[in-house]
Amino acid sequence: MIGAVARRAGSGLVVLWAAATAAYLALLAAPGDVVDSIIGDGADSPQIRAQIIAEWHLDRPAVVQYLDYLWRAAQGDLGRSYLLQRPVRDVIGDQLAPTVRLAVAAAVFGVVLALILAVVTRGRWARRVSSTAELVLVSTPPFLIGIVLLSVFSFRFGMFPVSGDRGWAALVLPAVTLGLPIAGVLTQVLRDGLDRALDEPFAVTARARGLTERSVLVRHGLRHSLLPAVSLLGWLFGALIGGSVIIEQVFGRPGLGQVTLQAVSGSDMPVVLAVVVLAAAAFVVVNTAADLAYLIIDPRLRRS
Repeated sequence: MIGAVARRAGSGLVVLWAAATAAYLALLAAPGDVVDSIIGDGADSPQIRAQIIAEWHLDRPAVVQYLDYLWRAAQGDLGRSYLLQRPVRDVIGDQLAPTVRLAVAAAVFGVVLALILAVVTRGRWARRVSSTAELVLVSTPPFLIGIVLLSVFSFRFGMFPVSGDRGWAALVLPAVTLGLPIAGVLTQVLRDGLDRALDEPFAVTARARGLTERSVLVRHGLRHSLLPAVSLLGWLFGALIGGSVIIEQVFGRPGLGQVTLQAVSGSDMPVVLAVVVLAAAAFVVVNTAADLAYLIIDPRLRRS
């Protein structure tokens, strides 16, 4: 168990190094001078240029610049946004909490809905209706789902706020918007996993011992069907991060989506680089959690 965690942590560090290196190379490959890329659309002056050269050690050899960049990133020093005239850590830190709340709420809603649908739609006709709805949800762009929900529940019935991030009510529609496509995919995976698990020898043995079909389903089938669903955690995270950029715009919410779009449109490279590294770090954490979940769900994997 400890060895598996250590190996996963080591591979996670490699992923973080690769992401930070790719972001740094993207900065060097940007058109024009490196100083111009860092300033972006911010105020330009000889004093600011001298500050950037000193901060990024651009007057030193390329290897020293790169190693210094990695060392500062490892310490959490993400540089300074010369467009906003603020440290990048503060720019991202102020907007991180709304995005985390939205992502967690959407993930919880999507997983719970998928578990319920996978269990209650195993009949022939229920499966057909649910599969059709799941295909529609997965095929529909999230922003379109959000617009429909806004039109019905905000503009039509006034049940939820149109925009902003004030209270739980403002979180409902964005979380449902992001969670519905996730539930569509997870339901299909969980249902197929249940079908396979309930045909395994252990399920036959459980029935022979007198357990009811519901007990077999809950105590044995669901546990084994979770393995393929857990493997989708990486996709789940990518869907949440990518979707939140647009959904935060649709619902007028603060968050990293707003920060990322403003940084890209304003050529604020320090913020863009920090978002890339932060996304890679979150990806490593999510996939490490998935690997550990495998060991918890199926103890046989601990021996292998």
